[in-house]
Amino acid sequence: MNQALRAAMAEAGHTVESLAAKVGVDPKTAGRWLVPGRVPHPRTRARAAEALGREVEDIWPDTSRRRGPSWFRQWADIERVAIALRSFQLAWVPGLFQTEAYARATLAGEALTAEEVDHLAMSRINRQSILRRERPPLLIAVIDAGVLYRSAYGDRALMREQCEYLANCAELPSVQVHMVPTSVGMYPGLGGPFTVADLPEGGRAAHVDGQAPAQILEKPMEIATLDRRWERIRGEALPRAQSLDLIREAAASWT
Repeated sequence: MNQALRAAMAEAGHTVESLAAKVGVDPKTAGRWLVPGRVPHPRTRARAAEALGREVEDIWPDTSRRRGPSWFRQWADIERVAIALRSFQLAWVPGLFQTEAYARATLAGEALTAEEVDHLAMSRINRQSILRRERPPLLIAVIDAGVLYRSAYGDRALMREQCEYLANCAELPSVQVHMVPTSVGMYPGLGGPFTVADLPEGGRAAHVDGQAPAQILEKPMEIATLDRRWERIRGEALPRAQSLDLIREAAASWT
């Protein structure tokens, strides 16, 4: 579902029917706009955004901003309107904390053209704007500390820059970063990364990553399973201040 549109409609007090009447389209047509990837024609987009008191790009980011893979766009819409995000990452620095150089390094070796790498890296960087907007979501990230010491193809300067940037992000008022130290043995995070989003109207959704296109989960029982896993993972992590010290130590180790 296009969560940005749904949230804008709720804030403006519009239903599908009332928005359709305001814009001058059939309610069935307006209802289809809630489906990820279903975007109205430019003039209709402008009328709908005006009726909702929003900018068009807030509801339907244009082609230049929607450069990520098509299967990821639904999650990008959810992430954009979330009021809170809880994210666990096992193998990488989370995308919301990546430098451009690190983002490019994660794409190395994939069957991508140089232009596609440019688009994907910049799409990832553009997502980070949610952390510095006027009302950012609360972002709690738990990261396996092995990420801090994993070389990016031998580029020590790249890793130093990335660790320093992660430390800067961890100091933002709306961000909490907790590291799982390498001394921890087996723990539930070894099952893989995931993010749970809390939405403005009380709904929740989760993004579960993997080698193939990720899954987006919305069923309460599925999210409850991730909630239990999250609590066990966070229980293995260091407090916020100790985690920040560990990140800074890692940055210094790449000097």
